[in-house]
Amino acid sequence: METLLLLTYAAVCIFIFKVFKVPLNKWTVPTAVLGGIVLIGSLVLLMNYNHPFTRKVRQVYIVTPVVSEVRARVVSVEVEPNTPVKQGDPMVILDDTRFRARVATLEAQLADTGQLARGNVAAVSEARAKVAQARAKRDQAVRTLARYEGAPSAFSAQQIDTQRERVVGTNADLDAAKAALEQAQTQLSGDINGDDPAVAAIKAQLDEARFNLENTVIRAPTDGFVTQLAVKPGMMAVPLPLKPVANFISQQDRRYVGAFRQQSLLRLKAGYEAELTFTSLPGQVFEAEVVEVLPTIAEAQLAAGQQLVGAEAFQNMSNEALVVLKMKDGGGNVDVDSLPLGMNAQAAVYSEYVHHVAVMRKILLRMMSWQHYLYLDH
Repeated sequence: METLLLLTYAAVCIFIFKVFKVPLNKWTVPTAVLGGIVLIGSLVLLMNYNHPFTRKVRQVYIVTPVVSEVRARVVSVEVEPNTPVKQGDPMVILDDTRFRARVATLEAQLADTGQLARGNVAAVSEARAKVAQARAKRDQAVRTLARYEGAPSAFSAQQIDTQRERVVGTNADLDAAKAALEQAQTQLSGDINGDDPAVAAIKAQLDEARFNLENTVIRAPTDGFVTQLAVKPGMMAVPLPLKPVANFISQQDRRYVGAFRQQSLLRLKAGYEAELTFTSLPGQVFEAEVVEVLPTIAEAQLAAGQQLVGAEAFQNMSNEALVVLKMKDGGGNVDVDSLPLGMNAQAAVYSEYVHHVAVMRKILLRMMSWQHYLYLDH
């Protein structure tokens, strides 16, 4: 672009010198040369600062490691690598023999413990009946004692003492029945959400067992595809984050991250227009926009550790700021969509400042896009 501007300026100067017959001397020629340097240099500097450009743009995507929830051997693989799948589609089937047996065992235990729990309810009813029976006997004994004591001439002292002992005995029986009822009610009142504690515990274990059984089928977390699929039947799947069974690429909007000079930060804001060119698509320019400027620079991060940070951490102070870009209208270009994820590109951002100079940047970007046709492989 600079060469094009210089050639244009030189042609204008020659035209002026020829048409207006300006003499070539030590004043006119240096003035024309210095004027061109100042003019072209000013335009280029204004363009560089107000309309930033970078060659360091990369299309980024997120990989989800698919980790098994259970430890089991792989029975079958239901997906093909790099083939789209829908959310919930089975991907890997694990051996579920052990988990089905665990569910069956807990279901049997739950049925057995449920009967015991129902027995606790019956025990409370039985204890209440015994309390009522003991109270009735006690009341009858008290009335009999009152009748004996009301007619001492009709009953002997021994009969009255015997009846008193009977009242004491019926009171003791009533207290024992009440204690048994309280114990039965205590066992029943320990219910969790209406269930006997033992029943609740088995239900919790059964829920976990059913969860493990369900997870013997590893399903797609979202729409997307599996790439570089290496899992095969007979391998052991383990619930360890460092041992995923597959790498899943979620279907997502294509986002691009560019590394810009820190001098350009005041001219990089969300919503600014941008343009992208791809090394793999020579001669094409795509409209985009700035999504955000990442608020951190990775090279300056500090992490807790046993050693302090020294001056060597500040040797490279030319760290670039990362800017997230996206294509307008959600992309949708057939050529771009056909590219592998992770392609590199170049980007120019057009700010609202000195906008008439943006045409220079646009011309430069298109010239660079055509330059992608020029390469040699030896």
